[in-house]
Order: sequence, then C-alpha cells, then structure tokens
Amino acid sequence: MIRKAVIICTVLCMTNMMAFTQAKTIDKGQRGHHVQKVQTMLVQQGYLNDSADGIFGRNTELAVRKFQKSKGLVVDGRVGPATMSALEKGSKGASHSKSTKGAPSKYTRAMTMHATGYSSQDPGNGNYTATGSRLKKGIVSVDPKIIPLGTKMYVEGYGYAIADDVGGAIKGHRIDLAFDSRSDALQFGRQNVTVYIL
Repeated sequence: MIRKAVIICTVLCMTNMMAFTQAKTIDKGQRGHHVQKVQTMLVQQGYLNDSADGIFGRNTELAVRKFQKSKGLVVDGRVGPATMSALEKGSKGASHSKSTKGAPSKYTRAMTMHATGYSSQDPGNGNYTATGSRLKKGIVSVDPKIIPLGTKMYVEGYGYAIADDVGGAIKGHRIDLAFDSRSDALQFGRQNVTVYIL
C-alpha cells in the first residue's frame, strides 16, 4: 500500500515538474516581450542576424539551435531553463548602457551584419558615394530598408561610421565598410561584425 502511494506521488510530482518546465519553454510560433528578450540576447552574442521583433520564427529557431550547439546544450531549437540560463550568462555586461570592446556607451540597437571591406581603388568603384560624399574610411554602404542613409553607427573592429552609400549586392544584413586603400580593404576581407546604431 505504501509502495503504491509512493509510486503515485512520484508520478504526480514528475508530471507537475514536466508541466512547469514546458510552461517556461519559449519556442517557434510564440510572440511577445519574452521572445524579444531572447532575440536581443542572441543578436548581442552574434547568433541572430535579424532584429529583435518579438516573433519566434524560423531564423530565431536556427539561431537558438546554433547557440545550443556552441554551448554543448541539447539542440532542440527551444529556449528552456538551461538555454535561458546560458543566454543570460553570456549577456552579462552586454547591456545597452555598458561599453565593451570600444563599443559606445549609448546606442538604440545592436545587430550582427556580414561586412566586406571596399575602397575607391577597387575595380568598378568611383571616388564618391551614392549620396555624393567622398569615399573614405568611416563610410558604410547599407541596404536602406535595414539601415536608413544618414544613420550614425559604431561598427565593432572598424569604428564610428555613417551610412552614406548603397550597392547592388548590399541587401539585408550585409554592409560594405569603406577603407582609404585597397590593401586595407583586402586585409579586412569579409567578417561578421556587431553594428551599434547610435
């Protein structure tokens, strides 16, 4: 009799724990500020290239899977307690008011972009941007649908810059960073960078 009571109690406790864990899981299809919080942490840590829109879609799921794999967690694309804890641990010190690695102390949003170096000496490029400015370091070619022309920003590993040019291959989360010489542009090459919109 006591044995049956212990078994029933154990089953009920396990069921309650599973329900509690599932209630704390954030996954595909959900919307809201809790999703936006997860997306912001993924952007800050370089796993998500989209903006934090509060909608847990395919790109967010892929970013969560990538994060889970890199941290040695169970890869299921869902944000449960273990994944949330690892995300929060990785985001400590990455708030909008704390400066890290030369990043500005105040910015409106941060996003990961795929950046390529370019210069006026590259074949097919002129000396002036699409807006008429002289092409030099500090100029960024952007997709105006993502970053409007005239936007001031800080690019990790590059410095302060302004969105002042466009290009045929610059679509979505891609940017070109202007350099004063072709050798500097080639040395930068292509890399993922964090862009802080000021």
